[in-house]
Amino acid sequence: MASPTPTLSHLAAELAAGRTTSRALVGDCLARIDSPAGEGARAFIKVHAQAALAQADLHDQMRRQGAAASPYAGIPISIKDLFDIAGDITTAGSAVLRAEPPATRDAPSVARLRAAGFVLVGRTNMTEFAFSGLGLNPHYDTPRNPWDRAKGRIPGGSSSGAAVSVADGMAFGALGTDTGGSCRIPAAVCGIVGFKPTASRVPLEGAYPLSSSLDSIGPLAASVNCCAILDAVLSGSAPPAPVAGGLLAGGLLAGNLRLGVLTNYVTDGIDAAVAANFEGAVRKLSNAGARLTNVSLTELSELPQINSKGGLPAAEAYALHRARLATDGARYDPRVSSRMLRGREQDAADYIEVHRRRADFIERVSRRLEFFDAVLMPTVPILAPAISDLAADDAYIRTNALMLRNPSIVNFLDGCAISIPCHEPGSAPAGLSLFGLRNTDHRLLAVAAAVEECLR
Repeated sequence: MASPTPTLSHLAAELAAGRTTSRALVGDCLARIDSPAGEGARAFIKVHAQAALAQADLHDQMRRQGAAASPYAGIPISIKDLFDIAGDITTAGSAVLRAEPPATRDAPSVARLRAAGFVLVGRTNMTEFAFSGLGLNPHYDTPRNPWDRAKGRIPGGSSSGAAVSVADGMAFGALGTDTGGSCRIPAAVCGIVGFKPTASRVPLEGAYPLSSSLDSIGPLAASVNCCAILDAVLSGSAPPAPVAGGLLAGGLLAGNLRLGVLTNYVTDGIDAAVAANFEGAVRKLSNAGARLTNVSLTELSELPQINSKGGLPAAEAYALHRARLATDGARYDPRVSSRMLRGREQDAADYIEVHRRRADFIERVSRRLEFFDAVLMPTVPILAPAISDLAADDAYIRTNALMLRNPSIVNFLDGCAISIPCHEPGSAPAGLSLFGLRNTDHRLLAVAAAVEECLR
């Protein structure tokens, strides 16, 4: 595994004390990106080296004059290739968009990060059009997972380069998207933290869509507090107070925290190592005083049938891509285009019915879960497989469905969720997911920080 990435709070303190500079931070990240021994060439589709260094110098000058844009001004972050950056072509990890005109303005999420002083070091690789949880990309190659790199394991998707950029210290935070787990899956298998906010929390404008009903924008970073800081910037809300220190001493886990533990559906086909890590995390929380309740959520068994024709992502992606697929389909990753083409299986009545059943699902499940401060499950039920193990289409399809199964529950529920590492240092990464209902993001982040502190 790569060495732990410093947190945003630590870097802000170092910058404020003059123990480092933005120029030094950016230079170090660029050196890691450029290193032939690293994954920079695969993790990044485009690197903004000169612009990033110029931004770093500007932020250093502003800080010396007492005019820093925020405590985090000058810290380098990466941007998923799904977002508009003024002057760049947004290719969404594809070959078919390379000739499109450059964006004329930043996406609102990018603009908010830039206004807070974060330095954009480059655009990160991803699954083409964000339509897979594995992270493979035949057009730009696939970034290798930091765990067992010699074996060449998947980074998770679709925000593959985002996760690798943070795990390998090529950026100190990353902007990603999450339609069925695309922030949380790569975070889990790469050993970092990924947060999916309530979808309406961050504006989707300027982010190339996959499923307008399920898309959300969230951060990947080294800690829960880092994700809380980035989420505050992205959502345009007030900067959060520190959410980690003192929560255990304050008694949040001492009998006051109500956690549901899912016992069905999400553990089907679970790998023994993932199961051991999940059970160990639950045991630590119980020993710390959290009130744990096992929950068999029978409604989850309805999801495969509701989405049997590809669900909302297939229908909405096909509606967006059908003209281009008809004229330029051969240039798509066939494993992506085949999923989009499933949208042809649905007519208007099918699409309306999925929306109706989703609303009913949300109402019924929300009533069952509203008692809890958060609900726990394994982020994904398996360890990151080797890329070579997915060469056959049937292995790819089966593994992709398994990786997406657990995290996509939260997107369908229109909730918020976060994945926290729960494995022992040096072992294969595994993620513990905590999720909450719609618009409980602040509470979830506070709970997650306490859980993170407990697991450490």
